[in-house]
Amino acid sequence: MKRLVVIVAATLTVVVVWCGLVFLGFSEGWGRAPITSSPEPEGFISAARPQIADAGPGNLAMVLIEDGAVAADYYTSADAPVGPHTLFQVASLSKWVTAWGVMTLVEDGRIDLDAPVASYLTRWRLPDGPFDEDAVTVRRLLSHTAGLGDGLGYAGFASSNEVQSLEESLTQARDASPGADGAVRVVAEPGSGWDYSGGGYTLLQLIVEEVSGQTFTDYMQAEVFQPLGMDDTTFDFDAASRRDLAQSFTLDGVVEPLRRYTALGAASLFTSAHDMARFVAAQAPRAPDPDAVLSAETRAVMREPHAAQFGADIWGLGTMLYAPNGRGDFIIGHDGDNEPAINTAVRLDPATGDGIVVLETGGDLTATRLASEWVYWKTGKVDALLFVMQAGTMIIWMLAGSGLIILMAVVAGWRLRRRR
Repeated sequence: MKRLVVIVAATLTVVVVWCGLVFLGFSEGWGRAPITSSPEPEGFISAARPQIADAGPGNLAMVLIEDGAVAADYYTSADAPVGPHTLFQVASLSKWVTAWGVMTLVEDGRIDLDAPVASYLTRWRLPDGPFDEDAVTVRRLLSHTAGLGDGLGYAGFASSNEVQSLEESLTQARDASPGADGAVRVVAEPGSGWDYSGGGYTLLQLIVEEVSGQTFTDYMQAEVFQPLGMDDTTFDFDAASRRDLAQSFTLDGVVEPLRRYTALGAASLFTSAHDMARFVAAQAPRAPDPDAVLSAETRAVMREPHAAQFGADIWGLGTMLYAPNGRGDFIIGHDGDNEPAINTAVRLDPATGDGIVVLETGGDLTATRLASEWVYWKTGKVDALLFVMQAGTMIIWMLAGSGLIILMAVVAGWRLRRRR
């Protein structure tokens, strides 16, 4: 009996060690090679082309930025051509830009990051519940730590007649993505954990309107896009439709009309690869005007960790923290993914001004994969979203190895018993 206990204990120890090693291997990129050995942006683009071709019919714009300047770009389309100034609807990448609008009001002293959001609201209020409403702050909305349980995800509306008001959408979004609750309410203790909330950014959209006295679209145009020279960028669907607008495709390559949204700040920015490169350049150490829109100090605050998962810092204020950059900071940015097949991704190293912009329609996570490849190519670190995408493979390795260890232990125990 004593020997059996020893065998069981040893087996469990080896299983735990094995799973820990697999986790470390995937999180640290053991055995992983960068997409190319070339240090040049053109080398990265050449290596990325097979992945782009495998993505199927659709549109893709990719820009690589070095020291705040465009170093290389690549465009491909299934039908109407796309180029540097073609507008894409960029899904949740909108949130990073929305956060900049919120932070302009913070810099102006019109919003306090740690004040209850209720103090800024007259048109709508959070539903009563078991948790302290005053603990829901702008800081926690920006970092997805406000305890909201909407799970949004917005699928959008087919026509302008269907679009809800902000207040209606916050109460119950009729365009909630499948599986999303759609009601913005507090379901967990604010500050107790991280839970991605599109509804939190719809609430921030309302706060911008309440505090500024302008529509969200007009405020963002005047206070963010115009100062940065982002002439191709808008939250106005009709204005975007009058421009060179990238076609939307399903994964099967069928042209699909773009959707309209109430939740503009969460899901419906229209921008071009050229303008997103400008947005990245504005955060580079050698930016033409380093304090345009937001000061360097405010941008640094936005990169401070506010949420973690699996022991890794993953979120700041409006921006995702993808990987350490080796200089005491993070590779930052945001991704977007929405129906029918929109995927966008931006990465930036704020220490060097290097970055990548990938805007895609008609593909399945190609933009996110390429941006994650860029992070590993630049830093040798595994991008947080790449780790998530590899989680299924990692679990298979854990289970397979654990099963083999247990099988070996059973055989060893059987042989030991036969000898006795």
